[in-house]
Amino acid sequence: MTKLLFVCSENRLRSPTGEEVFSAYPGVEAIGCGINSDADTPLSGDLVEWADVILVMEKTHKTKVSKKYKTLLKNKRVVCLDIPDNYARMQPELIRILENRVPKYVQL
Repeated sequence: MTKLLFVCSENRLRSPTGEEVFSAYPGVEAIGCGINSDADTPLSGDLVEWADVILVMEKTHKTKVSKKYKTLLKNKRVVCLDIPDNYARMQPELIRILENRVPKYVQL
């Protein structure tokens, strides 16, 4: 089972889309979370430890995750997907981008 953690700012649009799309893949568990304290599901050390691969949407997310959870990231891949906050939740274009980019970093 591959455990994917999708990280955006608020966990309202991009990361929940990643969670929903990739949870449907066989052999994949996916959770979405946000780096902001008011995120629907805030990023936590437990989630970082749970994940095999951490997929952040923007470079600023990667920087914040790397600084805050440095000790927990020793054997983790943190990948920036470079997806700006321009999409609605489950927007077809966002789904296409995720389905094109995630397999470059994760064996599905």
